[in-house]
Amino acid sequence: MLSRVFSAAVHGIDGYPVMVEVDFRPGLPAFSLVGLPDTSVKESRERVISAIKNSGFEFPALRITVNLAPGHIKKEGPSFDFPIALGIMVAAGLVPSEKIEGRAFLGELSLNGELRPVRGILPCALELKKNGIKGLYFPKQNANEAALVEDVDVYPIDNLAQAVRILLAEEVCEPHVINRKDLFVEARSHQVDFSDVKGQLTAKRALEIAAAGGHNVLLIGPPGSGKTLLARRLPTILPDMNFDEALETTKIHSVAGYLRKGEALIATRPFRSPHHNISDVALIGGGNHPKPGEVSLAHRGVLFLDEFPEFNRHVLEGLRQPMEEGFVTVARIASSVQYPSDFLLVAAANPCPCGYFGSQVRPCRCPSYIIRRYQTKFSGPLMDRIDLHVEVPALKIDEMTADIVPTDQSTIERSAIERSLAIRGRVIKARQIQYKRLRPCNLYENSQMQSEQLRRFCQLDSASKYILREAIKKLNLSARAYDRILRLARTVADLEGVKNIASHHISEAIGYRILDRFVDLN
Repeated sequence: MLSRVFSAAVHGIDGYPVMVEVDFRPGLPAFSLVGLPDTSVKESRERVISAIKNSGFEFPALRITVNLAPGHIKKEGPSFDFPIALGIMVAAGLVPSEKIEGRAFLGELSLNGELRPVRGILPCALELKKNGIKGLYFPKQNANEAALVEDVDVYPIDNLAQAVRILLAEEVCEPHVINRKDLFVEARSHQVDFSDVKGQLTAKRALEIAAAGGHNVLLIGPPGSGKTLLARRLPTILPDMNFDEALETTKIHSVAGYLRKGEALIATRPFRSPHHNISDVALIGGGNHPKPGEVSLAHRGVLFLDEFPEFNRHVLEGLRQPMEEGFVTVARIASSVQYPSDFLLVAAANPCPCGYFGSQVRPCRCPSYIIRRYQTKFSGPLMDRIDLHVEVPALKIDEMTADIVPTDQSTIERSAIERSLAIRGRVIKARQIQYKRLRPCNLYENSQMQSEQLRRFCQLDSASKYILREAIKKLNLSARAYDRILRLARTVADLEGVKNIASHHISEAIGYRILDRFVDLN
């Protein structure tokens, strides 16, 4: 007898339908799995046999063949345990075939028949909905995630025996329902705020510009100056994600297995901070069984690389494609997988190995040739993709101990105690201006502007041209640095809400290129 059970699997971050076909034949008892199963799928034979027996059912002593279609895509993971077990029970006549029509099943089985959660439930549920499936039978721990998909019924299942009782109408199970709107609002909370940061007004302003224009940032300063503190608060001033962005981000984290227990939706912009010993596969993605890397887990959020010069050079070179194109392609012999990776990069570095070169607080003990070698790690094609180079000096005692009193005398004084909500309001307004201007060019932020857009939208008056010309002469700026300054100046003007770039916008933008003039040890 032949049975067919609908299921799904993940390729990249998208789901695809899988048909689990089970066939019985007379002969010596055997259990064969075909359809390009990997080792973890092949091991499901033992789990399925034990789960069926320990759930109180008889396992048929026949020649059993299980096919996972389509057969040209390699199947990975234990998520096919549940549909395979159910397909065997349908083929054995324990469950009528009409009871599983229009329904899909996914989950790992323990030896006693309990269902365990699996990765990638959200993309699978979205794909099954596209294929006309109306009932989804998933592990109970995955129910909230699956219920994010509208117009399908999600049935949370504890074990195989319960699933059979529900299908046979011996037990009533209501579809699992969540309030997507309330869940989305609750998930958009931040635990940190920019008002926590004392001093560092220049760095705060630089991060506001970075958030407004989508500019990558390099923070340079001694240990303990607050570089990590500042970077962790950057997501709090980025515009809130919409629901589609939250779904896309959740799909990536679901496939990677990073959703916490009970977590259904990621609605705050991610902040990823990998250690500098990370491998290129862990950062970019890939492996024998391809998984998203840190650049994809930071999609729609912030990727923070602390101790930037300590990262392996070839690891950092892998950042060039995701920073340029917004996605990562992992090529394999049989197929290729693409992961989205549109993130804002924040790198942090000390000015020298000891961290105190140029410090007014503590003398530097590094020889000049060591400092030169250390700072050359900043150079290269990757640095050409970082717009802002910002100095983060050590805090003075007065800044660390003083309680800053609100005043209305200047923008600088206000920014010292501003909360993230106020800064985010200015960022959103600036981004709206950019979107309206760049939408006909299929762009949405200033950091994406190329030569054509720079000529159209970054025209300078005579005073601005003079300042920029003098800066190019004195700092020996490259053509790329010239373009970076124009992009930054455009964002500064957008934050001010003015149409034309003025001389003070150019001056401020030049001030955020400290690496162009940082140190000359030659």
